[in-house]
Amino acid sequence: MSYDVALYRKEAKEAEQKSNDGNFFDFEGKNVVPFTTEQRNGLKTRLFNYDYEIQEESSGRISFYNEAEGVSALLTDRALYFSVPYGADGIFEMGMTVSEFTDTGEFAKYDPQQNGWEET
Repeated sequence: MSYDVALYRKEAKEAEQKSNDGNFFDFEGKNVVPFTTEQRNGLKTRLFNYDYEIQEESSGRISFYNEAEGVSALLTDRALYFSVPYGADGIFEMGMTVSEFTDTGEFAKYDPQQNGWEET
């Protein structure tokens, strides 16, 4: 099992909250607005700045790993997913990193283990 957190564009938060659909994320391709090229490149740069290294790149998906924290990240066209095994030391750091990525106001943090969206 793992602890998972996602970063979406703020528009996804607004749409999910308005939808009242418990399966909103099951239809991500329809419900979640894709990142702009600029946003995607900015997230990629920030991951590098946080010592994440690319593990694999294919079909528009980029897998990253931060060895020091034991945290995996997956950047897709519509979300940036973070994951760490339960009980690992990296849970706190992962959560803080994702929260810091919301500092521009463009993105929102979704933590299903904490009942959803982080309020800023």
